[in-house]
Amino acid sequence: MDPQLIIEKYQNAIIQIATATGTGTGFYVKEFDLIVTNDHVVAENAEVTIAGKTFEKALSRVWYTDRKHDLAFLEAPKNIELPELQLGAYEQLKDGDAVVAIGHPFGLNYTATQGVISKVDRIRDGLKFIQIDAAINPGNSGGPLVNMSGEIIGVNSFIIRGGDNLGFALPVIYLREALQLYEPNRGQASTRCFSCGSVVTSATIDSAKYCPNCGTEVKLPEIPEKEVEPVGAAKTIEEILKELGKDVRLAREGVNHWSVKEGSARIKITYNAENFFIAGDAYLCQMPSDPAKIKALYQYLLQENFRTRGLVLSCMQQNIVLSRIIYDLDMTRENGAAAFRELFLQADHYDDYLKNEFGCVDRLEE
Repeated sequence: MDPQLIIEKYQNAIIQIATATGTGTGFYVKEFDLIVTNDHVVAENAEVTIAGKTFEKALSRVWYTDRKHDLAFLEAPKNIELPELQLGAYEQLKDGDAVVAIGHPFGLNYTATQGVISKVDRIRDGLKFIQIDAAINPGNSGGPLVNMSGEIIGVNSFIIRGGDNLGFALPVIYLREALQLYEPNRGQASTRCFSCGSVVTSATIDSAKYCPNCGTEVKLPEIPEKEVEPVGAAKTIEEILKELGKDVRLAREGVNHWSVKEGSARIKITYNAENFFIAGDAYLCQMPSDPAKIKALYQYLLQENFRTRGLVLSCMQQNIVLSRIIYDLDMTRENGAAAFRELFLQADHYDDYLKNEFGCVDRLEE
């Protein structure tokens, strides 16, 4: 199958995953109606944020974790038709086979990289891994490794830092085994014991923390009574977002990164802990297609920058962006809420105004 056809086939089933501590990739398995990803992507969270080509951001329950094989299974979005992807046969793979790795590295959504299998059975920590030379980067974790027949043959898991395209995927044989172990407990929180390999549920766990078979300490993916709160500026930002009516769980996009929608504008909030500033960037519409309107648009943006205080309109490639920067030591919950409330309101206003007055076009989103 042509690599481009593989990408087109898989896009709607490739899921973006975000937590308060990072981001990653997952993929939908229709037979079990769940999303597969890495255990290190969910990072001990019982609930994560998911998004896809055919559905908006939503919360997803983590149902199964397997620390030894670095696997996790998530609840699939409801009432959304996602394509059926086939699991391939590991036994038929050989060194030199062409493969495609699909994921969201560095926030670059739906990225596919092509390479070959360097070694089909590289042993690490007692497990087989498929070593590949296709580029895998942070954010790719949990995405599918696909053969040229369009079948999933592995789960992209890790890289060796400092190496040149040294990527590793967990073979599909381990995924098949985990899916079968999970099936009897579908819809229940369960985890696989690192030591003995048995599946532990809330009904079988010993003293709320031990495997009943071997006594190894385990942790079920259960939602805590009280969520762990961020600290410092991140805590203040989340308090502000809550005050402005935003669901912070859906807004989180990794450490010190949040993203919300206001009308048709997309607003990204970043806290730079090294430089002590908080940036709010509202991505509005794109430049007009009519060149005759661009000069007038530039003049308007400059005039607005002179008129407004604290807000700056700029052009970033083809995007028009409305920004606000606040130093963390100057921000309280009260003045921060006022500043971001104004950013949200003005973002929605400018987005509509620029389209109507200058023929700016809707922003393209992945």
